[in-house]
Amino acid sequence: MKLPLIMLTALIALTACTSSSTGRKQVMLFSDAELDKMGAASFEDMKKKTPISTDKATNDFVQCVAKSITKNVAKSVHQGDWEVVVFDSAQVNAFALPSGKIGVYTGILNVTENQDQLGAIIGHEVGHVIEHHSNERLSANKLQNMGMGAATAAVGLSDVENKGLWMAGLGLGLQYGVIMPYSRAHESEADIVGQDLMARSGFEPSASIKLWQNMAKLSKGAPAEFMSTHPSNKTRINQLTEHLPSAMTLYKADSRPNCQKPKVIPSPKT
Repeated sequence: MKLPLIMLTALIALTACTSSSTGRKQVMLFSDAELDKMGAASFEDMKKKTPISTDKATNDFVQCVAKSITKNVAKSVHQGDWEVVVFDSAQVNAFALPSGKIGVYTGILNVTENQDQLGAIIGHEVGHVIEHHSNERLSANKLQNMGMGAATAAVGLSDVENKGLWMAGLGLGLQYGVIMPYSRAHESEADIVGQDLMARSGFEPSASIKLWQNMAKLSKGAPAEFMSTHPSNKTRINQLTEHLPSAMTLYKADSRPNCQKPKVIPSPKT
């Protein structure tokens, strides 16, 4: 079983030739053009399958915050305008995709108390795009599949008993030992990058901490951190609190936006 893992490790070493803004080594096997195409296609599919909010006040609020954030994103990340869509859904979620696409679910607007907390959400999601996390995740999945294929071949040539259990164990080992921690690293990095981005955009960076305190109230009974793709709320709060002094040096209070959250966010129609 050692040979496939050695092969996989060697392949990762050969492709880990770039670093994120925080200095973390990155494995990226796809081109920006490929990621942009996938991001645009996924977004179009989302718009066909998920109802879109038509409430003007809600849309104005989200568009105002998103515009304030994206104008401070380097053109090397995305050329042109960003497309921002408010989805009429109770999901407490938001996302950003390569090709300049941002989706915000109305459900998350009931957790964010003001423009600063929504700035933390959108800053975090755009942080994933800035740091090429989609590329890394797709690359990790590709390497995982290659490693599983190599392991299957190696086991097929050996005299190991219970081959099915070996393969299942390897799959779980990769899932909990590599893929999930990889995702947690992305989330933590996006938290920090997003906090800096919201500060440069005129949003109070300490609001990111209050946001995750709100999230913690909603996520009682969440799985243990090692079983999750996301850091625990406590971990996120601690990391953001530790980074806050650095983010405050970037805070531009004189360019603070004036994005007014509606008093009532309409409930999803479906």
